Amino acid sequence: MYKSFFKRIIDIILSLLAIAVLSPLLIPVMIILLLTGEHYIFYGQNRIGYKNRTFKIWKFATMLKNSPSLGTGSITLRNDPRVFPFGRFLRKTKLNELPQLFNILLGDMSIIGPRPLMKVDFDKYSPDVQKVIYNTRPGLSGIASIVFTNEEELHSNTKMDVHEFDKMFIMPYKGALEQWYQENCSFFVDLGIIFLTFWKIVQPNTDIVHKVFKTLPKLPEELKA
Repeated sequence: MYKSFFKRIIDIILSLLAIAVLSPLLIPVMIILLLTGEHYIFYGQNRIGYKNRTFKIWKFATMLKNSPSLGTGSITLRNDPRVFPFGRFLRKTKLNELPQLFNILLGDMSIIGPRPLMKVDFDKYSPDVQKVIYNTRPGLSGIASIVFTNEEELHSNTKMDVHEFDKMFIMPYKGALEQWYQENCSFFVDLGIIFLTFWKIVQPNTDIVHKVFKTLPKLPEELKA
C-alpha cells in the first residue's frame, strides 16, 4: 500500500511545498546559468524509470551539452573539465537536481527511490537487479545516492579503467543496495533517507548511513575510503 497510493500522495504534497519554498532560490540560479557556461538553464536526458519505462529527467545545466559523448561519458570525475565552474557548486550542493521536483509532481519520479539511470549504466546491472530496481518510482534521492556521495572520488582514484571499475565494483553494490530498498521500503525508511540526504551534504565523509540502517549489505573492501 505504501509503495503506491500513500507514497504518491506524499510525493505530491512535498514536491509542491518544496517548489513553493525554493522558488526564490531557483530564480537566481536560472539567471546565473543563463549568463554563464553555454547559456542554457535546463538539461533534459532520457533515463530508465518506473517499470523500466523511459522518461526525460530534468536538471539544471552543469556540464557541456554533449558531455555524454565526451571524455568518460556517463561517468563524472572529480574536477571533470566538462563541468562549468558554477556547475561544480550546483553539483556539490545537489541544487542541480531541483528541477526534478517537477518530474516528481508529474509522476515520473518520487522523493525517495532508486536513482534513474541512463540505459548504458542500467545495462551494467545484473538481470536480477534490472527486474526489480524500478518496481518503485525512481527518486530524487535514494539509499545508493547517500552511500555513494563520494562516487566521483572513487572513479577519480581508481587505477583501472573507470568504466570497468564501475561495472565490477560500484554497480554490483548499488544493485545490492537497491534490492535492499525494494525489500525494506516503508515510510520510516524513506524518512531516514531524507534525513541522511541532508546530513551527507553537511558531513559527506561520515559513515552514518550504515549505522542508521544496520541491515544494509556490507561495503566491499574495494569501495572503502
